[in-house]
Amino acid sequence: MCHITLLQSCFCSFPRSYAVSNKIEPFYKGGKVQISNDEIYIFCTCGSRVNVLEISTGKIVHSVEHDDLEDITSFALSYDDELLVTASRALLLKQWDWKQAQCTRSWKAIHTVPVASMNFDSTSTLLATGGCDGTIKLWDVLKQYCTHNLKGSSGVVNLVQFHPDISRLQLFSSSLDCGIRMWDLRSSQCVCVLQSHYSAVTSLCFNPDGDTMVSSGRDKICTVWDLETRKPKRTVPVYEAVEGVALLPEDGDFSQIGVKSKDLHFITAGSKGVLRVWEATTARCVYTQALPSTLTPASEDEQEKDDDPRSLTYLLHLPTSNKLATVTAEHNIVLYQLPALTTQQQFVGYSDEVLDVKFLGKDDSHIVVATNSCQLKVFELLNNSCQILYGHTDTVLSLDVFKKGSLFASCAKDRSVRVWKMDSDSGQVRCVAQGSSHANAVGSITCSRMKASFIVSGSQDCTVKVWDLPVDLPSTEEDMHELTARSTEKAHDKDVNSVAVSPNDKLLASGSQDRTAKLWSLAGEGNIGLLGVFRGHRRGVWAVCFSPVDQVLATSSADGTTKLWSLQDFSCLKTFEGHDASVLKVVFVSRGTQLLTSGSDGLVKLWTIKTNECVKTLDAHQDKVWGLHASCKDDKMVTGSADSNITVWLDVTEVELAEEQAKQEDQILKQQELSNLLQEKKYLKALGLAISLDQPYTVLTVIKAIRQGEDRQELLEKTLLKLRLDQKESLLRYCVVWNTNARNCLDAQAVLQVLLTHLPPEELLQYQGARTHLEGLIPYTERHMQRIGHLLQASMFLNYMWQKMRVAGAPSSMSQDEEMDTTPLSQTTQHFFAIDKEKENGSGEESRDAGDDGDSGQDEDPNCPVEDEDEDEDDGEVSVVVMKASVNNGRLENGESRATNAAHHSGSEESSDEDDTGENEIDQTKTVKCLPVSSVPQCPAFTS
Repeated sequence: MCHITLLQSCFCSFPRSYAVSNKIEPFYKGGKVQISNDEIYIFCTCGSRVNVLEISTGKIVHSVEHDDLEDITSFALSYDDELLVTASRALLLKQWDWKQAQCTRSWKAIHTVPVASMNFDSTSTLLATGGCDGTIKLWDVLKQYCTHNLKGSSGVVNLVQFHPDISRLQLFSSSLDCGIRMWDLRSSQCVCVLQSHYSAVTSLCFNPDGDTMVSSGRDKICTVWDLETRKPKRTVPVYEAVEGVALLPEDGDFSQIGVKSKDLHFITAGSKGVLRVWEATTARCVYTQALPSTLTPASEDEQEKDDDPRSLTYLLHLPTSNKLATVTAEHNIVLYQLPALTTQQQFVGYSDEVLDVKFLGKDDSHIVVATNSCQLKVFELLNNSCQILYGHTDTVLSLDVFKKGSLFASCAKDRSVRVWKMDSDSGQVRCVAQGSSHANAVGSITCSRMKASFIVSGSQDCTVKVWDLPVDLPSTEEDMHELTARSTEKAHDKDVNSVAVSPNDKLLASGSQDRTAKLWSLAGEGNIGLLGVFRGHRRGVWAVCFSPVDQVLATSSADGTTKLWSLQDFSCLKTFEGHDASVLKVVFVSRGTQLLTSGSDGLVKLWTIKTNECVKTLDAHQDKVWGLHASCKDDKMVTGSADSNITVWLDVTEVELAEEQAKQEDQILKQQELSNLLQEKKYLKALGLAISLDQPYTVLTVIKAIRQGEDRQELLEKTLLKLRLDQKESLLRYCVVWNTNARNCLDAQAVLQVLLTHLPPEELLQYQGARTHLEGLIPYTERHMQRIGHLLQASMFLNYMWQKMRVAGAPSSMSQDEEMDTTPLSQTTQHFFAIDKEKENGSGEESRDAGDDGDSGQDEDPNCPVEDEDEDEDDGEVSVVVMKASVNNGRLENGESRATNAAHHSGSEESSDEDDTGENEIDQTKTVKCLPVSSVPQCPAFTS
């Protein structure tokens, strides 16, 4: 069938529209980790936040963050799990009700530099803070004052820990001098310094009776201390930099991990990345955790590196559940179950850049992710628990999944390809096959589509290889199958960025940095055959993808475009432009009628092929979206970005349409009900219903209706004060919107008057965003007041002019009570002139510019004779021209009319010098004609 016909025929499928369903974001980027005593939550730092991870669900349930967005340098959770105290680089200590994410108290740390370590005592009363300034402060968190200031440490105090027996009132600390200081809190003195380590002391642990302590350090030794004699019992060389140590319970059966006696045993975690069990009395390692079969032990040089991803940075003991928690240098948190040390849960705190992501498992229950790491991560979407897969020895670059979803392939910079299989029952993933014959990094991989028979890889060595898979894959990693390339082809002149197999497994497409895409035949035995070349992109081709229903190939390029090509004549059918940068991935959805593309601009776009338009832009990432995959049914999509975020999207088209329709019907019903309530004058119910609609101007309609009655203010108060707290909160928010419009400001101010008059400030400040709302009201209210002030002044002026005109036209026998009120309006009362309108056949002399008037009144003689002008008896219209004179210098403003000039010749001007009112004042009755009352509205001065 012709490709155009196919495109049109399959367009009948329902278009997709995706919305965010789940996000896997970084929650731990290094620093302290603590587990609550009830063993339900993990507390960890992430920049300026402390995140609280619920262990059972793998979700971030709480998060506290400093207002100043300063990085948190340390934190401590009290033993009763109630108080959380954080310290930031701003030298502030904050006490939190972490369950409500509310700061309950904030105070200065007194330290001159940031706090490096913190710890609570077992009563949750005392808090110790160790600073980078070498001092230790003790705080009574209940009475809220500093109880001790301990000096004497040299350099950064990296560890502070109370003795578990609070009756001893002892504190232990360690700093850069590598000694362990024992402080007596009764005397605030350092009673001794325990010297054994020659490098930083990293952790301390105590036995139940509190007489024995074990310390670990980066000098590759652990020391067992007798706290009664304050001497070391035993120094145990552990041959690795140790970051954490924990004592094994004395009453447990740990024979599975080599514990054969009741003597003291402890577990260490450090640079080798494995847990080891040591017998204290003999200094012998009785158990070493087995590495994954595909993970080689770190060399001595690698162990010395601070950033070795295999090293462990924390070791925590969970006594209630008898578990151990470790934290890796790659920010992974792993929980092990004692006594067998079997892996229970793994959480990935930070994934770095996500390079590729694919759905995996039955019903797409998992996703497999390639990050900027040699490890693969398989997330269970239900609880975000993660499996970390070891095998590749360099960064994994690309992934692809076979049709059934339990088998997938990966390729990496280590020049190898691997095939992995997920167990359908347990969900565990293992490597079942591997191959390595490329001469450079393998940047792309694709799987056969019909059945799991072969994989194809594309490399930076410019070649494409086809690898055959055995019919029966091995069941264990020990029996891993070694792959052999069936055929190798020099495919392009530059790096092969992408390869794709057609739905019938007969064609192969490749895209390269050389700006071309090529079509190959896979049908014959032996070498693959070139069928044609797709030319047209101006930069490298990042991705290629076959249509699931048509003889069409889609390509995306660094030139910012996506193109559709005909497989018959290799011509370009369509070009999609919309991304501002490179288009990194392209995928067909909706049975080939739509395209999904992702780019370096962080956007994912959904395109309709028939109309050639972008129908939706999904913005959930801040950086390059390298990973893009749609499920087999197209009802789900997953994206992974260089911003370390992984986003799962659901197709919500049908749900959105149903919800929108239900919402519209509900609003129609509510609007009708609202109209009925207003007619029945049930204002309280009407107002509550309008607020529930969350439409400010619908609520305003009700407010206006309330204020139309006779006792409107009393009715408004009575109605508003009966509202619930949340309804008053919404009303305050709406007032901010109404107050921005002069037509609605009076209603807004009426509501505000009721709220501010009858509600206490404490209640108002409890409203969400109350401070912001009140601040937003101020500028508009001031503007409205200024406008009303100007209107009031104008109305007073009109009254003044009317009184003037009454005096000018009044008979000489006017009674005293009818005389004009000449009280000045203000200290800055300005002079106004009312003059006869110039006749049409009068002087044509142009008005003088105000700048030529000279000083105030100095050029005019008030005693000059007044020239008489002819007047028409039939001319009954007399206009008044109003002019404002400056108070400072009495000059006339610019823009005087021609009537002004005529008034000058008629001698009707007044002197602007207020001090000379006696001799310069002109009798207004002689110079101003009386206006008929009916003609006042026609006066230009009033209508302008």
